[in-house]
Amino acid sequence: MRRWNGWGDEANRMDLPDSGTDFLNEVVGPATPLKDASWDEVLATVPESRLEDHPLIERSKEQRVRHARGQSLPDWLAMRSGNIGVFPDGVAFPETKDQIAELVRYCVDHDIVLIPYGGGTSVAGHINPLASDRPVLTLSLARMVRMTDLDTESQIATFGPGAPGPVVESQLRAKGYTLGHYPQSFELSTLGGWVASRSSGQQSLRYGRIEQMFAGGSVETPEGRLELPTLPASSAGPDLREWVMGSEGRIGVISEVKVRVTPQAEQEDFYVIFFPSWEKAKAAAQKLVQGKIQLSMLRLSNAIETVTQLALAGHPGQIRLLEKYLAWRGASEGKCMMTLGVTGSPIQCRAAHTLMKRTVKPYGGVYTGTFLGKRWAEKRFMMPYLREALWEKGYVVDTLETATDWSNVDFLLNTIEDNLRQGLQNEQEKVHVFTHLSHFYGQGSSIYTTYVFRTGDDYADTLQRWEKLKTSTSELIVKHGGTISHQHGVGKDHAPYLPVEKGELGMQMIRNMCQQLDQKGLMNPGTLLTDAAGAGDDK
Repeated sequence: MRRWNGWGDEANRMDLPDSGTDFLNEVVGPATPLKDASWDEVLATVPESRLEDHPLIERSKEQRVRHARGQSLPDWLAMRSGNIGVFPDGVAFPETKDQIAELVRYCVDHDIVLIPYGGGTSVAGHINPLASDRPVLTLSLARMVRMTDLDTESQIATFGPGAPGPVVESQLRAKGYTLGHYPQSFELSTLGGWVASRSSGQQSLRYGRIEQMFAGGSVETPEGRLELPTLPASSAGPDLREWVMGSEGRIGVISEVKVRVTPQAEQEDFYVIFFPSWEKAKAAAQKLVQGKIQLSMLRLSNAIETVTQLALAGHPGQIRLLEKYLAWRGASEGKCMMTLGVTGSPIQCRAAHTLMKRTVKPYGGVYTGTFLGKRWAEKRFMMPYLREALWEKGYVVDTLETATDWSNVDFLLNTIEDNLRQGLQNEQEKVHVFTHLSHFYGQGSSIYTTYVFRTGDDYADTLQRWEKLKTSTSELIVKHGGTISHQHGVGKDHAPYLPVEKGELGMQMIRNMCQQLDQKGLMNPGTLLTDAAGAGDDK
């Protein structure tokens, strides 16, 4: 059963080891958890629906609660406190493209706000209804999960937009193929959501980001169906797929997704290498990527994240032995951990492995084989469950992510960390901050920062702490040459910062495109553009 007020399946947990609790007590301080609201208490706050009967729409309080929020930190606090605020008036469950088109037309004809809903994993407020005089309908794509076609000659698969990661991969695996898109939200996030938010997966070095995978499909807009043909390449004007990717439900509902797939690899291995310093580790990562070594993934943790991961790993005896070995090899205090993936045929993997080891050797890399890499691969989709374990101890965890050019990575990373670390000093509160580079390009890298702080005296105080940290750091990111989002999208939370990146003319182009296809302003208002709920144009 899916948790209604947290992440994932109720049967899954990722407990915090005793060593992890001791570590957080030391770096942040002892904490006291806040009391959670009960399911019955939340149900009692749901108002009567403003929607009329419709065969595709459910108006039950249960469904409206389960589709009211995503997974951002404000969403988490709203669900845990029971103060969810605004609920959709109903949830639709279409099963075909034509039913989606019918629902879009129904909303246009009856002046109803429409919010597309995939896996509910948004951490930027994409799916949250805003207060509006208009009724709000959330359109769940949970019943559209089938692979309806696989063109093995062109290697293009056609899916329903609501297929979550494991369902996508299981259907492809049965035919000997893979998409290879593995965001951390893989368990729950959906193919249509990946396209709508321009997602990036952990193994993008081999398979590419979603923009390299997205070959075409269909979008149901208030002005009709937009069909995107599958072409290997085209110089016939602007690529309309680019308007759909990152549109976040503002122009319509993605009703079919065609993706470029790859035959399953014969071999895949993950390795961990430690470096004596951040400078050497980052230089090695640049050399690997700019030298086009055929890796499938690369992740580089800074020194504080390395210490934190080892502390949270449990098995203190094994960790002590590892630390002793690394110190003997010259990687002790200040060491940084790099996780790498090699995927392909046995010949390709051997060649990439040899080049990888040869490339990192001049930078003092201490190769530890596949043991730690296997542990990472086993748990890589479980990390979101850690928020639950920390919450139960009285700690709040959230992330910020961006991307920038190599020449700016160190400056921006340090600016982000310093601001977060000092953000609650006037309240005499510590913030534990650590970072890794999660996606790599010849030009630059993403920066993914995690921060942990104690809950406040109540929910309002906790939210105020988060807002102070999130707002001030987001302002610094866009001020100093970073994108407001590399992989999480814009949603409502990041919309105020988008104009810095796009510029006045760019923002007007985006507004014009949305208004052309959604003249009544019904499609997911407040997302991507900072318009008011139910308003027809951007304010």
